[in-house]
Amino acid sequence: MAASMRANITRPGHRDVGHRRKREPPGALATAYLVIYNVVMTAGWLVIAVGLVRAYLAKGSFHGLYYSIEKPLKFFQTGAILEILHCTIGIVPSSVILTGFQVMSRVFLTWAVTHSVREVQNEDSVLLFVVAWTVTEIVRYSFYTFSLLNHLPYLIKWARYSLFVVLYPMGVSGELLTIHAALPYVQKTGLYSITLPNKYNFSFSYHTFLILTMVSYIPLFPQLYFHMLWQRRKVLGHVEDCRKAE
Repeated sequence: MAASMRANITRPGHRDVGHRRKREPPGALATAYLVIYNVVMTAGWLVIAVGLVRAYLAKGSFHGLYYSIEKPLKFFQTGAILEILHCTIGIVPSSVILTGFQVMSRVFLTWAVTHSVREVQNEDSVLLFVVAWTVTEIVRYSFYTFSLLNHLPYLIKWARYSLFVVLYPMGVSGELLTIHAALPYVQKTGLYSITLPNKYNFSFSYHTFLILTMVSYIPLFPQLYFHMLWQRRKVLGHVEDCRKAE
């Protein structure tokens, strides 16, 4: 599920998913690398945001804005694969499996759906999830950067735990509508499908796979969304209690 927000917060510089592990903080070299990585990713998603705004101002329409940010979107979304490596080598404590699932689900939507089925690139639903991803990632990577530097502004913390209320449903809606829009073209062309007979006696329907992917959102979305609401109450509620105590 290419969720637009992450389900949990552990340590900065990685997907906030999975169970917390009791590990030592990353060393100075690893911390420096993670700061650089998060700064670069923040800048990359800012480039995408600026590209969207400039294209809209030039065209005066939301239609077809995807083409103005297609290359940086593919580059920086694919760059998130490094977050799986971060978990694998242990410089961040997130689950490798869950991080890999979340990262690759977005990469899948970017390459195996939006890139592969060019007919959907003009759909407004693509812009819906791209905008949600962009705002989410700017906030997320900024949050990680400032956390690593031990200087986290309250505004960024608030945004990290509040904007998902709108952005998560917005992103999920865009993802589902985009996959749905791709179904007729996938069925018509047989994209990525394997039919019988063949020497391996194996068949695969990419059309069916996409439908099952959409169905998987049904149990996953409510769990992640309500978990994030719980996280918001836990983190921001604690901050408010501290302020009242002062």
